[in-house]
Amino acid sequence: MAVQKIYAGAKLRELRGRLSLTQKTFAQKLGVSLPYLNQMENNNRPVSTSVVLGLAQEFGFDVTELQSGDEARLVGDMREALADPVFTSDSPALADLRLAAANAPTLARAFLDLHAAYRQTHDRLASWDEALGREDARLQPSPWEEVRDFFHYCDNYIDAVDRAAERFADQCGVGESKANAAKRVLLAQGVTVDIKPFDALRHYDPANKLLTLSTNTPEATQTFQLLLQMALLTQEPLIEATLDLARFGSPEARAIAKVGLANYFAGAALMPYGAFLQAAQDTRHDLEILATRFGASLEQVAHRLSTLQRTGAKGIPFFFVRVDQAGTITKRHSATTLQFARYGGACPLWNVHAAFETPGQFLRQLAETPDGARYFCLARDVSKSGGAFNAPMRRYAIGLGCEVRHADALVYADHMDRAAPSAYSPIGISCRICERRNCHQRSVPPIEQRLRVDPNARGVLPYQVD
Repeated sequence: MAVQKIYAGAKLRELRGRLSLTQKTFAQKLGVSLPYLNQMENNNRPVSTSVVLGLAQEFGFDVTELQSGDEARLVGDMREALADPVFTSDSPALADLRLAAANAPTLARAFLDLHAAYRQTHDRLASWDEALGREDARLQPSPWEEVRDFFHYCDNYIDAVDRAAERFADQCGVGESKANAAKRVLLAQGVTVDIKPFDALRHYDPANKLLTLSTNTPEATQTFQLLLQMALLTQEPLIEATLDLARFGSPEARAIAKVGLANYFAGAALMPYGAFLQAAQDTRHDLEILATRFGASLEQVAHRLSTLQRTGAKGIPFFFVRVDQAGTITKRHSATTLQFARYGGACPLWNVHAAFETPGQFLRQLAETPDGARYFCLARDVSKSGGAFNAPMRRYAIGLGCEVRHADALVYADHMDRAAPSAYSPIGISCRICERRNCHQRSVPPIEQRLRVDPNARGVLPYQVD
């Protein structure tokens, strides 16, 4: 198999800027000529082997970062944005989008921000009776979208918070559970923990330093909420510093991100990076064994697997997604080239939707996207009881997967014929930007393609895609 060439001009420019080096000095340290470096920085040449070695030896650069998923994410996000009907001209070719993402990632993100601002304005005009006369109306993404994109472009891994959580886990006593360790830390802060029948999951009274948790929730949930509250009280300087670096555009986004970072700490403390990565490899990523070993839920385990992207100690690049019964994506992240729709639902041919039909079972799927990339996909329904007969039941489906080349490391992929092309189900991102012409589950025509309608013929679809 031919060795894939690496074009990483943006990464080289970013590193050189971070080191405050001129092109001439940077070229000298890498042992290449100035014109050669200039060509690599502009993606006219691939990064040579000698440069890769120079980056590692001279600057301690993790060369795996040269193939980060930023470019694929940007391309996927731009394709979705350009599928908006507001763009009446022909959409740019995929090669042009890849070129923009590789050579001008800052410009690509600015385009996405501009489109998000347009969508925000469009939504406000659609509900003008609410927006009319508001003095705070601004062209910006919603706070929720802003926080979502923050974690998305951080590869869902926050190094400082992850390492702080791991240090807490290392300081737990021999045989001490994470719940008892969290209670001990909270007690040292003067906080009293009361676990009793309670309608909410968690409530903290700062005036009386009283934390109340519900007995109506599973033990894993109680432990998670203990760790979350501990993070909010003991890791505030770290969390606030991370929020400062993120530079959110609104107080609401910052508040949402603060809770998100506390949630991140709780998950990382419950499943500390080094121990969890080793256990995942040893068990071949068996979610049920990992859940039992770390006292976590299946969703928490699947989500944690998608965060194992620490430089120098990366796990398998997973995608993780959670959908509700309407098919709307409520959580999403991908460390793979597979990118999910930023808005709306996921592809109906994906097995995550069928998980609701087979409660309590893992569903396996080999899938292929229109670009020819192949994935192993795992899906499972998740039910969250309210803890009482009359309490509402929340039902989701979670999806976890990776490129098929990693499937040997997953116990779930055993005994599947991954060599047979017919074994792979065709899936896409969303109908609006999917290139497949004869999909029987297509809900709307692809925006990028012209349609032909023959009144004298009818196939699976009432039109044909040119």
